[in-house]
Amino acid sequence: MMTDIEIAQSVKPRNILEIAKEAGIDEKYVELYGNTKAKLDLSLLNDMSERPDGKLILVTAITPTPAGEGKTTTTIGLADGLHRIGKKVAVALREPSLGPVFGVKGGAAGGGWAQVIPMEDINLHFTGDFHAIGAANNLLAAMLDNHIYQGNALNIDPRRITWHRCVDMNDRQLRFVTDGLGGRVNGVPREDSYDITVASEIMAVLCLASSVSDLKERLGRIIVAYTYDEKPVTAKDLKAEGAMTALLKDAIKPNLVQTLEGTPAFVHGGPFANIAHGCNSVIATKTAMKIGDYAITEAGFGADLGAEKFLDIKCRMAGLTPSAVVIVATVRALKMHGGLAKTELASENLDALERGIPNLLRHVCNIKDVYKLPSVVAVNRFPTDTDAEINFIIEKCRELGVNVVLSTVWADGGKGGEALAREVVRLCEEEKGDFTYAYELDGTIEDKILALVKKIYGGDGISILPAAKKQIAALTALGFDKVPVCMAKTQYSFSDDQTKLGAPNGFTVTIKNVKVSAGAGFVVVLTGDIMTMPGLPKSPAAERIDVDENGRITGLF
Repeated sequence: MMTDIEIAQSVKPRNILEIAKEAGIDEKYVELYGNTKAKLDLSLLNDMSERPDGKLILVTAITPTPAGEGKTTTTIGLADGLHRIGKKVAVALREPSLGPVFGVKGGAAGGGWAQVIPMEDINLHFTGDFHAIGAANNLLAAMLDNHIYQGNALNIDPRRITWHRCVDMNDRQLRFVTDGLGGRVNGVPREDSYDITVASEIMAVLCLASSVSDLKERLGRIIVAYTYDEKPVTAKDLKAEGAMTALLKDAIKPNLVQTLEGTPAFVHGGPFANIAHGCNSVIATKTAMKIGDYAITEAGFGADLGAEKFLDIKCRMAGLTPSAVVIVATVRALKMHGGLAKTELASENLDALERGIPNLLRHVCNIKDVYKLPSVVAVNRFPTDTDAEINFIIEKCRELGVNVVLSTVWADGGKGGEALAREVVRLCEEEKGDFTYAYELDGTIEDKILALVKKIYGGDGISILPAAKKQIAALTALGFDKVPVCMAKTQYSFSDDQTKLGAPNGFTVTIKNVKVSAGAGFVVVLTGDIMTMPGLPKSPAAERIDVDENGRITGLF
């Protein structure tokens, strides 16, 4: 059996100009990066403003497990399935971070016969967007420290610097550092830390910006520190926003690639969904909606993280209304939620499935009852899944009024996604949602956190630590209590304890830290043991990645 990268390398990509032409994109908007990938000039979206928007379909999933769910694979296979049944479609995805690629994943461009290509490029440097984001982030850090070194005219308190440097790699050694050592000419000594690039506010800003001017304004609003008299200091105060925008002027342009079956794919931006808002760029999504009658997008991790933030943050800010939601699940993952070890998943076990399926049903209920959107459950079928197990899921979802469709896109590509595509079309044509947010903006920060914990997670309440209470009070005094909240929480549980699988009840969520991402336009709430710099596992994927003398890469899945 071929690996994902062998499958991707077995398919000859079409010239990206052909893909653009078939999508109705004039060559004048296309900026080539070789023959198989391109950026699109931002004027394209403005010039298409009179075109009607296509239907927006969100693909999300159950709470992830080591057994895997295949959300990105399903997203791509659904788009190819829609293409196969004669629909004009585009897919909009996030760019992979190098941290997970070399750490636990080894690749994040789909899988099997449902992938975006060129797979190696997308998983590695691609068009350089993440490098530009890292450079802009670290330019701001350098200008901040230089300002203090050069006399500190803004009266910045070095103990209250909130801006971190970043690197797009899992590197636990950089979580806590002391820098500026070696005497006066080498800076001001202080404790510091690094974030992974996908957790940088610059990433969130780029993904939520609607134009270059909006990008610059958002960058200028970023709060980097506080003064000795506790006033916020912004990137604009440091006169950094212009240079940062210059570094990002190409990165903000959406990237166009293709699926294995030639469906146009926009792969742009990549914030993590457990520590950021977890969605591809607004510009890419809106462009996909203009060129396709159906735009298929995904949001990271389970629906309690990625989908919640997609709906409560991205859709709210960008004025988007999804037409339908696909919730991806596997029998294997649900049995893990029911307490089985990964080594025990191949045998039929209806008892474990019954214990685990509440996880899926809670996600389905959230989409249906909280956000009031039409939905379908897509089950990625594995050879070891039995008919009894599949029928059990179908019956449980039917009780909620939601259909279940089997998906075999990993093995069969778009053909294996045709049934799901037809159900998505039916939802869009026959069922009208009444899209509602999980909370309104006029409540307090605590009100919004509590709404998410009770409505989406199924918890009883929140416990706010003293430091977080002070932070909430300070942010409220600064006027940041009327913006969305971005919950930073473990992806492995509805709760903030990753060991609580399934659909736990009776828990409280501990709020440890609250900070503002003023440029992105939301408040970040850190819970449990969440970290903004991951580490590499004992056996990182990097150990298995290699390249031969002809430049052919192996080991990326």
